[in-house]
Amino acid sequence: MVLLQSSAAGDNGAIMGERTGQRQTGYARRMMPFADLELLPRQLRHPAVRDLAWTLLSPPLLEDAACAQRHPLKGSAWADDPQALGRWLVHLDQAPGPLLAWLARLNSRRLGLYYESLWQFALHQAPGIELLAANLAIRDGGHTLGELDILLRDREGDHHLELAIKLYLGPPRGDSGDPDLWLGPGCHDRLGRKLAHLAQHQLPMSSGARSRSVLAGLGLDRVQAHLWLGGYLFYPRSGQTRSPEGANPRHLRGRWLRQSQWSEVENGCWQPLPRHAWLAPARFEAQACWSAARFDAWRKGLEPDTHAHLLSRVEEQADGTWEEVERMFLVADTWPDLPPR
Repeated sequence: MVLLQSSAAGDNGAIMGERTGQRQTGYARRMMPFADLELLPRQLRHPAVRDLAWTLLSPPLLEDAACAQRHPLKGSAWADDPQALGRWLVHLDQAPGPLLAWLARLNSRRLGLYYESLWQFALHQAPGIELLAANLAIRDGGHTLGELDILLRDREGDHHLELAIKLYLGPPRGDSGDPDLWLGPGCHDRLGRKLAHLAQHQLPMSSGARSRSVLAGLGLDRVQAHLWLGGYLFYPRSGQTRSPEGANPRHLRGRWLRQSQWSEVENGCWQPLPRHAWLAPARFEAQACWSAARFDAWRKGLEPDTHAHLLSRVEEQADGTWEEVERMFLVADTWPDLPPR
């Protein structure tokens, strides 16, 4: 398999299927050391390996944040030779047993834990990185203060990393630049609130008094704390909504619309994605694609106050498979004012 390199894209963010490569200078070197491999996830066939590749290669949501950001593999030998990472992923796609065995240990279907587990697998395998601990609990007596997602050592030092995967929907009107107005699909999470929690609680935890003895037990004195936030931002289908302050210009994006607006959507092959399939762009064999009639029946059967559903529009490829070209959240007409669940 040839490892395709991505080409330059515009500055309006990355629609699913859009190529968003950038030259390896400045921000790209620091935050996207593997930009030349950005199209690789679409070349892979196994769903878990595609998710792994997407996790490692997709752009971060943020360019400017109140807390330091760092790609978890920046200090690995793969950063010097991105094609070596590409070859590893291609080989894993052909023989995914080790990844599947690793993921089988998960006792949860939560998307965030799946995302963290994919990172842990890669960090265990990455040349030049020593994964010291994952999900390390910090306690005060019998009370758990929190967890440190990742502790690792590489050529640039010892690091504490907080990892997160988030999907946020922008406001239909008003000041969309305010991160606090960008909501998770269930309306329980806000981008601004998440960033504040990371900056004020999760990242400083590794430098706190309660962490010192725990770190000392791992042979660590001080660690550098960094954030890595992956995911998508979804914009209302109608109207002009600008990105939240601090967003990476090349972030992945989609759209959202209300149930009553569906008649405005162009024809296409749409189907809902289960939550565990929210990472990499969807890929289906022909027999797994929904017919227009099946999707229409499913959509018309939704309750008026149903939770948000992530939809994928797919198009047929030369090899007969169907690849995602767009994703969109379908929400209740009353969203975000939903009844409690």
